[in-house]
Amino acid sequence: MWRRVLTGGLSMAALAAAACSGGEEAAPAQKKASAPAAAAQPAALTMENVNGAVWSVPPADIEAPAPVMVKAQVLLDRSRFSPGVIDGRYGENVRQAIAAFEAENGLPVDGQLDENVWRALAAADTAPALARYTITAEDVAGPFVSTIPKDDFEAMAKLDKLAYTSPAEALAEKFHMDQQLLEQLNPGANFAQPGTVIVVANPGPSQILGEVTRVVVDKAEKAVRAYDAANRLVAFYPATIGSETLQSPSGALKVTGVAMEPVYNYDPAKLSFGDAKRKLTVKPGPNNPVGLVWIGLNKDGYGIHGAPEPDSIGKTASHGCVRLTNWDAITLGRALKAGVPVEFASEGVAASKAAAAPAGGTTKP
Repeated sequence: MWRRVLTGGLSMAALAAAACSGGEEAAPAQKKASAPAAAAQPAALTMENVNGAVWSVPPADIEAPAPVMVKAQVLLDRSRFSPGVIDGRYGENVRQAIAAFEAENGLPVDGQLDENVWRALAAADTAPALARYTITAEDVAGPFVSTIPKDDFEAMAKLDKLAYTSPAEALAEKFHMDQQLLEQLNPGANFAQPGTVIVVANPGPSQILGEVTRVVVDKAEKAVRAYDAANRLVAFYPATIGSETLQSPSGALKVTGVAMEPVYNYDPAKLSFGDAKRKLTVKPGPNNPVGLVWIGLNKDGYGIHGAPEPDSIGKTASHGCVRLTNWDAITLGRALKAGVPVEFASEGVAASKAAAAPAGGTTKP
């Protein structure tokens, strides 16, 4: 968990760490998402093949990025059913996003990318999944750091900013992408050269959720769901949540404030890991231990926050807090204000949604 210190009201400009901060542990064994049994070999990974992809069974080799899966992930991202990092692979985060999309659109829920899901996604959004982007001087201006000393808080505290390590990392996160996929789509590209034209995911304009009035942290599904005043699901995010030994809270909490680009204050007296012997302050940045956003909760030390490694979301266990990709945390944080209820549900969302039905009404199935 994270212990917060407020300076300047709800700006929450400073944070101090407590027992669950920073590090992570391997997630407990969970079922591995499986692709459909029959599958064809994927087409070459090019902008033309991704944008022109029509329905086909995803490849059996779920480790290989495929045009149909890249397009599906972009469409899920734009529809606010986040697959986490866009990498072109079928995995647990994609299964979760598809299952949530199916449930909200009256489709049989199995988490598989089938023809019905494909048609529903494609019908709602016809914009190209990939687009060309010209690298700007701002993209390559930095500052950048050569390496991020993971869990070495003494070394972290010496950095002026927990910045990106390269223009390629910054560009990948800007477009919600896995850096490896960015490089695969742009073989030989110089990501540090302004004027270079590259192919990127097209997640659409900056997402605005409107006002979120309720958040559910689904501990069973390892996901965060955001609802509006009519109890409609407006966003779904895969999340890294506490383990059995380092648990996230349970029950009803509330948002106390949202901080963009927070600092992280390391306190060895409140930590179960790390070798530093004194209190330290780690500067803000996308590779800060809490990423680019901190959403404070009214249980001392706990929050929902960004993460320095977007590809780890859902694949490891936190020390009690809830981690999202930086871009998902930013979108959610902008839609929240102090007092919004946050429910930590251990039994999935069905019971949670039923409990939240307004008097005299019903929730959306």
